Amino acid sequence: MQNRNIKAFTLIEVMIVLAVMSIVVAIAAPTWFRQREISRANACQENLAKIDQSLEQYALEHKLPNNTPINFPADLMNPGGSGAGTGYLKQIPTCPAGGTYTVTNVGIDPECSIGFNNSPFAAHTIQ
Repeated sequence: MQNRNIKAFTLIEVMIVLAVMSIVVAIAAPTWFRQREISRANACQENLAKIDQSLEQYALEHKLPNNTPINFPADLMNPGGSGAGTGYLKQIPTCPAGGTYTVTNVGIDPECSIGFNNSPFAAHTIQ
């Protein structure tokens, strides 16, 4: 008979490696998901800031006082019927989390429908 010198991992060694890997994933996964939600909230804040800046510019150029109703997005996209994409916003921003933006009056901050409802998106306000 031949003596074979086979080197292989034992079942215990494989189980230990899998256990360590699963612990690392269990620790890291929530952080990855939280960072994803934080990125979405930051992108939404940037969109709200763009909308707010275009609203303020529109109000200044048309000499509108505070609390003047705004037809969003038409007034900001094509003021005076000059054509889509020629206004203060070139395109309507979309919330990366699937929310909708609401603009009511001059002087009132725009809002995202997701803000204040879900804890990961509580920061969906202009800061």
